[in-house]
Amino acid sequence: MLLGVEMASEVAPETGVASENLLEWSKKDKRRFLHAVYRVGDLDRTIEFYTECFGMKLLRKRDVPEEKYSNAFLGFGPEDSHFVVELTYNYGVDKYDIGTGFGHFAIASKDIYKLVEDIRAKGGNITREPGPVKGGTTHIAFVKDPDGYIFELIQRGPTPEPLCQVMLRVGDLDRSIKFYEKACGMRLLRKSDNSAYKYTIAMMGYADEYETTVLELTYNYGVSEYTKGNAYAQVALSTEDVYKSAEVVDLVTKELGGKITRPPGPIPGINTKITSFLDPDGWKVVFVDHTDFLKELQE
Repeated sequence: MLLGVEMASEVAPETGVASENLLEWSKKDKRRFLHAVYRVGDLDRTIEFYTECFGMKLLRKRDVPEEKYSNAFLGFGPEDSHFVVELTYNYGVDKYDIGTGFGHFAIASKDIYKLVEDIRAKGGNITREPGPVKGGTTHIAFVKDPDGYIFELIQRGPTPEPLCQVMLRVGDLDRSIKFYEKACGMRLLRKSDNSAYKYTIAMMGYADEYETTVLELTYNYGVSEYTKGNAYAQVALSTEDVYKSAEVVDLVTKELGGKITRPPGPIPGINTKITSFLDPDGWKVVFVDHTDFLKELQE
């Protein structure tokens, strides 16, 4: 396998030099959050909810009858500069299990009180009324979409990236922090412990959490495993070199767990180069070639 050949020629375990160079390269690689992929039971229903209630825009929609699925990309700005959601509808499947591990997405808004009233007027399910976080000054609310996915609404000033968080639960927070730092080149932006509610969170990303999308990792005291369900699929990140990124991931999985699930290479019929892998908790991440991705958007 090509991946194995490249590993053997470039990594020198006896010295550690090549491994260190790869990890340093990972921190400098041009990366950003591209999209989160998850499954829905009625594509048009979800598109209507996201556009009318959240104010997202439908960016593109496609049907692939030979593989019996359709998908749609929605967000607050174009895909070449913004994080978006990729919704997938599989023919004939109207319900999915979200599991206990997936937490929520988050949307930043300058007035969540008005946003909540607008969502309520359109029949949306408000699961937490807007108000300040207990013991803090940030105002939040929670909304459930038609498929049961939770969206946290966070009150903030103007931001270039309103679709600002993906929250996943993990069994060992320090291990996960190290994994995303090393395998994905992310930075630990903030770590916060809430002993009253028995959880700790870590914000991971490529820029300040008020400026771009971040991954919110949550550890609940004493809980080491969660169910994944079959609803949430993955998050995609851009990279300047899929092959080198796969080498980095391979090194890190040997140390911290996880595994590569798709060796680097082009997707048949599309030619965009990707590689995919699981983190130590089984959450899937996909690296997408930055240049190929931009070309794909223009086709």
